[in-house]
Amino acid sequence: MNFNIDFDIELTLLSEEEIFGKNQLDVLRKYGTQSAITDLAILTGGICSKKCYVPDDTSLKGRTVPYYTKSSFYENDLCIDLAGNMMFRHRCSRSEGIRPIIKNSTIFDSLYPNRIKGYNGCEVVEFGEYPQYAPISDVQELLEKKYQVIDLRKTGKKYTFDSTAYSNFSQSFRPVTYEEYEYNEKKYIRVEARSCCQDFQLSNYEEYKNGDNVWVEVSPVVWLIDEETKSLVCKRGLLSGIRFHTDSKKYNGDFNTTELKEYLDKHMSKELFQNITLEEYQKLEEQEKKAKKRINPYGLKFNNVSEEDIIKGSIESGVPVFLHGPSSEGKSARVKQIDPDCTIIYLRNATPDSLNGKSVYHSETGEMIDVKPTWLKKLETKCENEPEKLHIVFFDELTNALPSIQGIAFNIILDKEVNGIWKLPENARIVAAGNEMKDSLSANQLSEPLFNRFAHVYIKTTTESWLQWASEHHIHPAIYSYIAYKKGKTLRSKYDGEKPNADPRKWEMASKMLYATGKPEMLRALVGEEITKDFVEFCKQEVITLKDVLQDNYSKEDIQRLNTASKYATAVTLSQVDEENMAKVRQFITNLGAEFVAIFDSLWNQENESRLEQVLEQRLTNSVEKRILQKNVELKI
Repeated sequence: MNFNIDFDIELTLLSEEEIFGKNQLDVLRKYGTQSAITDLAILTGGICSKKCYVPDDTSLKGRTVPYYTKSSFYENDLCIDLAGNMMFRHRCSRSEGIRPIIKNSTIFDSLYPNRIKGYNGCEVVEFGEYPQYAPISDVQELLEKKYQVIDLRKTGKKYTFDSTAYSNFSQSFRPVTYEEYEYNEKKYIRVEARSCCQDFQLSNYEEYKNGDNVWVEVSPVVWLIDEETKSLVCKRGLLSGIRFHTDSKKYNGDFNTTELKEYLDKHMSKELFQNITLEEYQKLEEQEKKAKKRINPYGLKFNNVSEEDIIKGSIESGVPVFLHGPSSEGKSARVKQIDPDCTIIYLRNATPDSLNGKSVYHSETGEMIDVKPTWLKKLETKCENEPEKLHIVFFDELTNALPSIQGIAFNIILDKEVNGIWKLPENARIVAAGNEMKDSLSANQLSEPLFNRFAHVYIKTTTESWLQWASEHHIHPAIYSYIAYKKGKTLRSKYDGEKPNADPRKWEMASKMLYATGKPEMLRALVGEEITKDFVEFCKQEVITLKDVLQDNYSKEDIQRLNTASKYATAVTLSQVDEENMAKVRQFITNLGAEFVAIFDSLWNQENESRLEQVLEQRLTNSVEKRILQKNVELKI
């Protein structure tokens, strides 16, 4: 009994670089770039070679097929020809094969133990099932007789192809579904031939013509293993007859927008794995668990970490961390995000007494009494009142401090003890920051012993991180939109010591000035005349504001009047909407076009998990609404 498993496996195509470039897959270097054709690919319109064969099979099953890649060249799309070389075909052609690839899938490790040696050192594995080759004529006749008298058992599985003739370039995808039948413990589908040839020979050595009904056996799919990239490359071109993309839409290099990718996601990726049994699935799961243990016996997490992750990890583990970077990069802002009530000690102006405490004479006892520094008293109070929380001691401008002050700070960092007397609370953590000598004339180099007591993070504010911070800190929408529109090119400008320059901190100051005065020309005192002039021109563009959208204060004519720059500015401005009104605003953005919806989605979610889920939910909702609308149109027709 089959158990329908919904595998989360994405199929894609090979790129030009993976086939021929410097990033050529090792398995293709060994096996070659040609692909064999299946009988199904011939029956669905694929071009079949009579002279070229793959290197490991010179039978009729080894005949080659040209196959699509996901790369493009102006109006034509890159294919691999019968001999395994590059060629260019019109994107509406239907005679090229589909040779899928599975990349970086979690299933790879569970399949890898089942590999077997193949041609020229290549390793292959069987995974999934698909209709591929026509059985011999005796079986064909038997199956057809049983089909006519309804004596074949349906398995409930189906396979979907394109019913359009291979020579029809203009027709969009028209699905035709073939049911799967079982006989003698084997599975078959009955396909109507739509080859690019009038007469053709399949791998069973029988001649056929278009319009014939041909039985094709469903059999295991063989994949070439590329161990370095953990990819599985289909050994054969499984199918033909699917357009790469419509001619009415220009291909911008994003394969995810193509008709062929839509087919892979909607049909082939599901139908390839529908025959896996529950027992096989459980076996795969068990193998995957074993493989993961072998690969990562320590149970470590190998995902990428950001600067903020390292800072938080250092604080949680009790390792002092030092933040490097120019004064405008928001080092202290990062610390305050983690602990808004952190204890800040500005070491540039510190004295030994303010840092280490002092001794005072007690007139009544005649003794010297040690008095704690003010910062330590405040820290102890906070740590005592909130024992479950980690409290940060932030030594700012450590590199700008005098060597003698650095020495006192070193003792506190090394021993977590002040003046050799008072221990820091157990839930206190140390973070320090400073400028590099190249960034500040007043900076001093850290001594090697002090440097080695820290984990070091080098802060560089990216456009994305600044925009995320700006959206959370009420930065003026005009400034937010401008920085996003310029893709960060004006976030900074070079400092020459004579004229104002732009940097992340200056833009924060500019926001305050713009809120207070409403006069963008005044920003030249902060970010310079050239950037201010460009900013003023940007602000003069016609945009539809967030208030306009929420109050439905716009017309179709207003939208039609927007040029590309104005649409961009509108999308960026609207990306500051809150979660409650996001759906309405996003629906409006669809009037501007798919490109601007993508811009809005990217800026609005800012890699925030809950916001990302909300975006995905809206995409799904819109997709369902489109399907319902299309269905209603079809019913009316």
